[in-house]
Amino acid sequence: MNAENDLVAELTAATGSQRQALEFAGVSRSTWHYRQRPRERIADPIPQTERAYESRISTADEERIGGLILAGWAQQNSVDHSFATAWDDGVMLASRRSWWRIAARIEDQMLRPTVPTRKDRRQPRNKPVLKATGPGQVWSWDITDLYSPWRGKVFKAYKITDIYSRKIVGWRVEDREADHLAVEMFAAAFTEHGPPTVVHADSGAAMTSNLLRDSLHEQGVNLSHNRPYTSNDNPFSEAGFRTMKYRPGYPKVFTNLSAAREYIAGYVPWYNHQHKHSGIALFSPAQVHDDTWRDAWKTRDTALQRYFHKHPERFRARPRTPAPAEIVGINLPEQEPLKQTA
Repeated sequence: MNAENDLVAELTAATGSQRQALEFAGVSRSTWHYRQRPRERIADPIPQTERAYESRISTADEERIGGLILAGWAQQNSVDHSFATAWDDGVMLASRRSWWRIAARIEDQMLRPTVPTRKDRRQPRNKPVLKATGPGQVWSWDITDLYSPWRGKVFKAYKITDIYSRKIVGWRVEDREADHLAVEMFAAAFTEHGPPTVVHADSGAAMTSNLLRDSLHEQGVNLSHNRPYTSNDNPFSEAGFRTMKYRPGYPKVFTNLSAAREYIAGYVPWYNHQHKHSGIALFSPAQVHDDTWRDAWKTRDTALQRYFHKHPERFRARPRTPAPAEIVGINLPEQEPLKQTA
């Protein structure tokens, strides 16, 4: 401490400012002033909990409050109930908060009445397990918000994704979320691509509507939904929207509905035909959807093997050119790995 005091004194003389000297030395001003003017030490100090403050509740009143609390607990009444009952009888012994502090110090807390908790009587929903071995088998769809300049006003982007190829097979942008708009989107997608076996979505109002369910059932399409509060049950739609919103140049705010539609109309063709998707071995969704990725794979493999023969010292083993998985799904069991095609 003496060395620190000497340092502060030297810095003060050098800078001409005690404040700067204390900052350089890393000593707070309050600590410094306390060192210069320390309080007188008391030989036998009284603990704060034992000091006779005028505001402290007397022992007799504490015991009376404790008795009233225990009597209330015996009748399954809370501390607040006992406090209010005594108050109604014209008895005020301490504040409501003090009653709670005294209740916390009662040794036998088992006497405290148990508060009934609400039980969730809903049956747990089964985990959705979906499997696709080719395009046109399982579709996933969702709706995301597109921000507008006005607070509380957003546009809604609807999107259907084929989970095997990741291709966007249907989309639209509207100013609201409605089931009949989703029905129209699916009708257009069925006309272009044909109906899939399963359509998967979360449990939103538009996704679980009777109108959409009846429309899909008419086409022989089964429905699958997320479990409540389980975001990873719909990973393909979530990942697709993330790709869109994290793409460089994404506007973040759209001036009007026409601007939002214009952007998505340009984004979808880019995503389907030009985007090198990391989930399908950096091929485009359209290449995987129509199986033309195999020609591109041969070109990649030829280039990779040529590079390997030219620089074998840069490899520990012969490299393999990645290919899209043969099996794609949601919540697939571990014993069914995603095999790679070549």
